[in-house]
Amino acid sequence: MEQPDTSGTAALGPSPDKTGLGAAEAAKRLSQDGRNELPQERQRTTARIVLDALREPMLQLLLGAGVIYLFLGDLAEAVILLLAAVMSIALVVVQESRTEKALSALKDLSSPTAEVFRDGMRRRLPAREIVAGDVVVLVEGDRVPADGLLIEATTLEVDESLLTGESLPVRKNVGGADVTDARPGGDDTPLVWSGSLIVRGTGLARITATGLRTEIGRIGKSLNVVESAPTPLQIQTRRLVRVFAVLGLTASVLLAVFHGLRYGEWIKGVLAGITMAMATLPEEFPLVLTVFLVLGAWRMSQKKVLTRRSAAIEALGAVTVLCTDKTGTLTANRMRVSALVVAGEHWSVPDRAGTDLPERFHTLVEFAILASRPDPFDPMERAFHDLGAQFLKQTEHLHPDGVLRHGYPLHPSLLAMSQVWQMGGTAAGVVAVKGAPEAVADLCHLSPGQIIPLREAVAALASQGLRVLAVAQATWSDAVLPETQHGFDFRFVGLVGLSDPLRPEVPAAVMACIQGGVRVVMITGDHPATAAMIATQAGIPSVTVLTGAEMEGLDEAALRTRLATTNVFARIMPEQKLRVVQAFASMGEVVAMTGDGVNDAPSLKAAHIGVAMGGRGTDVARESASLVLLDDNFASLVTAIRLGRRIDDNLRKAIGYILAVHVPIAGMSLLPVLVGWPMVLGPVHVVFLELVIDPVSSIVFEAEGEEAGIMARPPRPPNAPLFDAALLLRGLLQGGVVFLAVLGSFWLGLHDAQGEQVARCMAFVTLVVGNLGLVLTNRSITTSAFKVLTRPNRALILVVIFTLTALALAIGVPWLRELFGFAPLEPWHMAQAVSFALACILVNDLSGVIWRRLAGTGVVSRP
Repeated sequence: MEQPDTSGTAALGPSPDKTGLGAAEAAKRLSQDGRNELPQERQRTTARIVLDALREPMLQLLLGAGVIYLFLGDLAEAVILLLAAVMSIALVVVQESRTEKALSALKDLSSPTAEVFRDGMRRRLPAREIVAGDVVVLVEGDRVPADGLLIEATTLEVDESLLTGESLPVRKNVGGADVTDARPGGDDTPLVWSGSLIVRGTGLARITATGLRTEIGRIGKSLNVVESAPTPLQIQTRRLVRVFAVLGLTASVLLAVFHGLRYGEWIKGVLAGITMAMATLPEEFPLVLTVFLVLGAWRMSQKKVLTRRSAAIEALGAVTVLCTDKTGTLTANRMRVSALVVAGEHWSVPDRAGTDLPERFHTLVEFAILASRPDPFDPMERAFHDLGAQFLKQTEHLHPDGVLRHGYPLHPSLLAMSQVWQMGGTAAGVVAVKGAPEAVADLCHLSPGQIIPLREAVAALASQGLRVLAVAQATWSDAVLPETQHGFDFRFVGLVGLSDPLRPEVPAAVMACIQGGVRVVMITGDHPATAAMIATQAGIPSVTVLTGAEMEGLDEAALRTRLATTNVFARIMPEQKLRVVQAFASMGEVVAMTGDGVNDAPSLKAAHIGVAMGGRGTDVARESASLVLLDDNFASLVTAIRLGRRIDDNLRKAIGYILAVHVPIAGMSLLPVLVGWPMVLGPVHVVFLELVIDPVSSIVFEAEGEEAGIMARPPRPPNAPLFDAALLLRGLLQGGVVFLAVLGSFWLGLHDAQGEQVARCMAFVTLVVGNLGLVLTNRSITTSAFKVLTRPNRALILVVIFTLTALALAIGVPWLRELFGFAPLEPWHMAQAVSFALACILVNDLSGVIWRRLAGTGVVSRP
């Protein structure tokens, strides 16, 4: 078969297949069908994205709180809240741009140029100008520019892993296969697909589909219709801030009206209402969430995990199902020689250097290399060369001075290829052949008695998930070479088993997930036997394997039934992978999906958390994912889940603290007005407290370390609200204890000669110190407040120093004391106020011990 010319533009022979389209016809089809590219949707402007973001209730509340503080003259607090709002808008802008970036990345996967035949001439054109009917030249190392049907092929092998997930290249041949409803994957088909990579040989293909009509275009189109699932954080936060905003503002209005009607002092009533609003308005919630997500993203980046969708960080703590691709995710996405067999003797190739290759296997490795190209592109041939470099370096079995005289390519009728070498300037030739075991056995004319043990050896290697090749050798001294490989007198050498090796860190990572209650599911386009073996090696429980063909016959109910017991899915097409992810989500699971290929993009986007590979992954996968593993290390995903659980714990601690600390503030703003006592708290007191509460609830709790055994417990239930009854009750109880302590301190101070001002100062000291006590009580969900004192937290130390210093200034500086409405405290006054605060710390810590014991028995849930 004549091989296509690859040297520029040249006139062609009379073959009609190589004539190609005329320039006029090509221009007509280009006008009708459009360019060979994915149509770029009209991008939303930044202004439009910002306007859409402003509709979010959480952001509206954050901006509203900032405006209120501006109105009250508290510039520092207002600036902090408004900066948080700007940060939130920036995160939304990044998130809303992901789909457009994914479509652009899909366009870049195709070759920017391609060689085609136009008017009988061979020309290189931009790939976007290719049309259906064009004849394109396919050469090793190029990407296929559009879907096509082969009209010529010489030892053509194509890597379709971006579309199918299969780790090995597939053979391509002209004719001989039914192309009706053909899809990527499988050997000896005559179809090539846009975006796939030519790894061996050459060919010609007539284009059948371009642009959006290609297989890769169909995947790109699906990105437009697949919506990212909102995370539990987004859903619950919106509900949370609405409820507290309505309750707080309603209570504030009612209090102002009540005070005005009962006492006739409307100005004081308005002041009381403003104080109540400031005491109850939950502006800390959006601020805390913003800080937690931003700092959480930074912490994950330190662990080689890039966060693209910040809201997914918290959802990591609730992940229940991890759907992982095999190729390039669990495996290294590179071929490796794993086993050698010579004369019935097996030798497993070690993962690390230090072991010598037994002498009897030297010839097998030598001739496997001689049967490969000197500078290979094919991953299997590279594996042979790597093995020789590891074990045969500086031996006579490597032949850098050999001259390749001739090669016999792979053919559908004989799945073996041979190469004839001339060594050391001699006329004698050495012939090496590698290929399918049955083909090499035929070339060696093995007897039935020799074939039986050969088949057993092949079956043993295949059961390990290995791809098996046979190697044979021959010599040739005649000047004229035979026409076919059958003309040589081959002698069988042995078998080689190749694998796409499991990443060494994967088993430990999978075990950590399973121990943490995260179900690991493998979804791959590879063969079921290979998938089952990789799952076994990785430690994924796999009793049965569900194939794509079997899935086609299942309705949604039957699929969900199979999902309950199946952890390995093989021969899965992209739309089926998406269907699995969506089925898990419909069952109430929080789904994380890992992947690196184009075929993973829709499922990455549909999952609650899409995790792409940063090194080997495609741009499409990265742009469609929520998280990107920068080092392609599966173990980094376990680290991300661990960090997600830590963030989840600390977020709940912060929310519990916020709820608790607002109880005494709201109580002391409301009760004195209702019973006719002097006002205890005014706006200035609440602003002081907020300057403490904001950094504590955000920075301090975010910096808390992880709880012991964080990966030895199940994830937070997917349907468990962020603000559940247990957290509500515990926060109210803690806050109620501090409220009683502050109330007792105030009542005691009212009996002093200076009355109101001493009482207000004592109550405020108790409230501030009690606030710090609430921080200690909520720092851990598993141990005592006093035990966590030894746990380092620099942010907490700074906050305590700042708070106590500010409190001392407010009491000791005359003009500040007058501003706060305080009187100087005698030592016994101070001791009484601090004693009330210490008492509430002890009571809350004791209640925490009782609560944890009740939670251990199942009477109450974990706060």
